Amino acid sequence: MTQVRTIGSQKVWFDETLVNDDIENIFDIDYWEDKDCILGSALGRGTTWFVQTQFLPAALRHYRRGGLLGKFVSDQYFFVGWQKSRSCQEFYLLNFLRSKGVNVPRPIAARTIKNGLFYQADLLSEKIPNAQDLVAILEQQSLASEVYYDIGIEIAKMHQAQVNHTDLNIHNILLDSSKRVWIIDFDKCTRMAGSTWKNGNLERLKRSFLKEKVKRSIHWEECEFQCLLDGYEASQ
Repeated sequence: MTQVRTIGSQKVWFDETLVNDDIENIFDIDYWEDKDCILGSALGRGTTWFVQTQFLPAALRHYRRGGLLGKFVSDQYFFVGWQKSRSCQEFYLLNFLRSKGVNVPRPIAARTIKNGLFYQADLLSEKIPNAQDLVAILEQQSLASEVYYDIGIEIAKMHQAQVNHTDLNIHNILLDSSKRVWIIDFDKCTRMAGSTWKNGNLERLKRSFLKEKVKRSIHWEECEFQCLLDGYEASQ
């Protein structure tokens, strides 16, 4: 069950069944380092830290801007309300998707810190055990058509929940050791009516395959995207 706590100039949303630590410190990497609970890290727009909580391995991410603006204002956003902060919205969107049966990480806790007209944000969410993104896998081997079919099914489930993943790419699709498909990174993603935007998600994903084919020589052929589309269309 989600609890909300206000601590000075910050607000924290958390799943009380998954948090048994000091809520004021769980977003600070020094806290986990002192407990010897750091599992590793990954570089992206910033550093995502992997930590071992009492209940499950988790990913700790500080929200950072990309693009040209990010070179000048790296991690501050204009404050228009607690519920509209990026961390809060992603926390609740993950819970919504899970309620619809979509394979996404469990949100553990989200934090928004207000500083005048601006805010900073953090998210602590489940780290999917024994999972790799499609880029890492396809750099090493090709995938069976059945796996692409299953990826299409999972995307269709997300779309049936009317969630627009505005950055659907092969870095944000994971396979675990059982070949179960997971979708991650829902920052700036929203629930949206209609269906005109859905093809845009799929086209963006295909461009991602094509880009990594050139950049990293992944084991993928364009004809394999049809297997993904077959799974998607079969689930409509």
